[in-house]
Amino acid sequence: MKQIPIGEMNYQEKDSVGWLTFPAFERLSFLHHAFSTRLGGISSGEFSSMNLSFGRGDPRETVEENYRRFCAAAGFPFESLTASAQDHHTVVRRVSAAERGVGITRPRDRESVDGLITDDPSVTLVTYYADCTPLFFADPIHRAVGLGHSGWRGTVAGMGACMVRRMAVEFGTRPEELLVAIGPSIGACCYEVDEAVRQEFAVQEALDPDSFFYRAPREKYRLDLWEANRRILIQAGVLPEHITTAGICTQCNSRLLWSHRATGGRRGGLAAFLRVLSKEEENGD
Repeated sequence: MKQIPIGEMNYQEKDSVGWLTFPAFERLSFLHHAFSTRLGGISSGEFSSMNLSFGRGDPRETVEENYRRFCAAAGFPFESLTASAQDHHTVVRRVSAAERGVGITRPRDRESVDGLITDDPSVTLVTYYADCTPLFFADPIHRAVGLGHSGWRGTVAGMGACMVRRMAVEFGTRPEELLVAIGPSIGACCYEVDEAVRQEFAVQEALDPDSFFYRAPREKYRLDLWEANRRILIQAGVLPEHITTAGICTQCNSRLLWSHRATGGRRGGLAAFLRVLSKEEENGD
């Protein structure tokens, strides 16, 4: 199996399907994770080739086959997948075996879910991206995991902190024991926003917004979502040394990763995958 470093992640490939992983999470024996790329699917045209987003015009049976191929290559049980229902809010849902297939082979049963958490080995969490920021959470003490979707609206609303608090309630997670990874998304190199977006962050003085906003041409600003999310996580109690940032801009790497801005919205979608392993799986039994 091919493995190549890219940013703070590793690119892996099997059977022409490519995905990214975090070395920091690869060292955690109780979980399995991945972040998809554009490579290795059967979609065509503007969706070529590994499109994992339903509802953008790609036939459903094609997207399902992409999931099957991705799961076979990256090692996730297809029947275990459970997807979010993202709308740029901060609703976090705990899922278990009862939700397997939701959003993939079964209809969505909720309209607003931007975060998923579980400690159930029978479930694989799935969240979607095409420039927004993926947040991966791992609690090695309670063997619990979470995925959060954080665009600028979710970031200003504190999606990362919402995930930390919900994992504390559901699993007894302590923030200082969490390991968090900030995945590929549009970087400050490319992400231009207007004054109205800057003002949304400006009221949160404790985050020091001037440290992640930069002047850009045409009365615009560049927003560093990676640093904004990192500061929110630290404010929520996550230790700085427990946070890994991918450092991979989706727009700069739009031949490898789907980017809404790079394609003008004519695109497929990426997905993050995260699963707790059973103790038998972890021990190789």
